[in-house]
Amino acid sequence: MPLGTVPAASPQPLIDPYRRHITYLRVSVTDRCDFRCVYCMSEDMTFLPKAEILSLEELDRVCTAFVRLGVRKLRLTGGEPLVRRNIMSLFRALGRHIASGALDELTVTTNGSQLARYADELRDCGVRRINVSVDTLDSAKFTAITRWGKLDQVLGGIAAAKAAGLAVKINAVALKGVNDDEFDRMIAWCGEHGHDMTIIEVMPMGDIGPDRLDQYLPLSLVRARLAERWTLEDSDYRSGGPARYVTVKETGRRLGFITPLTHNFCELCNRVRLTCTGTLYMCLGQEDSADFRAPLRASDDDAPLDAAIYAAIARKPKGHDFIIDRRHRGPAVPRHMSVTGG
Repeated sequence: MPLGTVPAASPQPLIDPYRRHITYLRVSVTDRCDFRCVYCMSEDMTFLPKAEILSLEELDRVCTAFVRLGVRKLRLTGGEPLVRRNIMSLFRALGRHIASGALDELTVTTNGSQLARYADELRDCGVRRINVSVDTLDSAKFTAITRWGKLDQVLGGIAAAKAAGLAVKINAVALKGVNDDEFDRMIAWCGEHGHDMTIIEVMPMGDIGPDRLDQYLPLSLVRARLAERWTLEDSDYRSGGPARYVTVKETGRRLGFITPLTHNFCELCNRVRLTCTGTLYMCLGQEDSADFRAPLRASDDDAPLDAAIYAAIARKPKGHDFIIDRRHRGPAVPRHMSVTGG
């Protein structure tokens, strides 16, 4: 099916066994990245063969099927989504759903390395806000965390995004002994530049070395420390994701906390995650999955794809099983974070 084709609408919504309406699809368009963040992937990653990766036309077809069945928000992730060749053709194709009103939001999570190049075009495609991963404002520490990244390049990309009219939210993974002394500085910096911020607990995904347990920092402790300096006012704001937000009174910006370990966020889960191979994970913290590549490539008729989507949603679990356990040092989920994009 060519990019830009809009199939007929279907009236049946996607509702899981726990009566949650599934309205949010996260799509990992590639497992590749130009960084090697220590909590996300190994430095010597082996990436998927290109033959296993869905084409951009196939990704558009799956996303369009989900939109037809009631998804209102699409987020493209990776790996690093903006390193995929010709990725803007997919953004342009999906932007038609924003223009038609079928989709409320098209957005992206990025490491920021390619934003200077693509910010204006993202805006033209209908993207209005983006998430950028920045775990530290210290250049040397940034390179140590990302292994290959350059902070100046990312900050330049963020500035380009702001100039293009994109709202930027900064995502920072809390790493004990690494960046836990920087959150005050980062909150002040976000306030100065007009960015919201979310702090994320490290998740036990993928075999990335022996330091995972040492990295874990409960956000209950982070929040208590922040409250000693900042006035954190509870907020009922929801972005469609798992973060719980407060407003930082001194800056006027939102601060979110994503706490898969200290506070299970599953009861209101409205999202599923598609990998670049066409595998749908109904839960970030579970291994049950559904294959969409086979029905995609078996027929141009979308009926088998729709049936596969409904069947997958009918198996969505109540919640994840993330745990940090020093008795069992392996990851709770064997796939790397880069596979499903967080």
